[in-house]
Amino acid sequence: MTIDRSHLERLSNELADAGKLIEAGWIGYRMLVVPPDAPLVQLEECKLAFFAGAQHLFSSIMTVLDPGDTEPTEADLRKMDLIDKELRTFAEQFELQVTKAKGSA
Repeated sequence: MTIDRSHLERLSNELADAGKLIEAGWIGYRMLVVPPDAPLVQLEECKLAFFAGAQHLFSSIMTVLDPGDTEPTEADLRKMDLIDKELRTFAEQFELQVTKAKGSA
């Protein structure tokens, strides 16, 4: 399945403006990973897991940031950099799993 990334980007922007950024991510994930003929229970469980992961990340960020500061501290920036690194590593591995190799060896 070929995904039109520009379409996903437009959809993400529209949904983000409507307060539905996580929903946009779920739609992209579903298009890339979940089989089109997946049963309803699989869709429901996958969406639950996707949103639970997003909720965990957001609440964790809000918990670990230094309280009371209006500007990010060095510790806050370090924590955000570590989250970024962890998610970039995941994204690289994920991309390798969902893209098919072309050609033959």
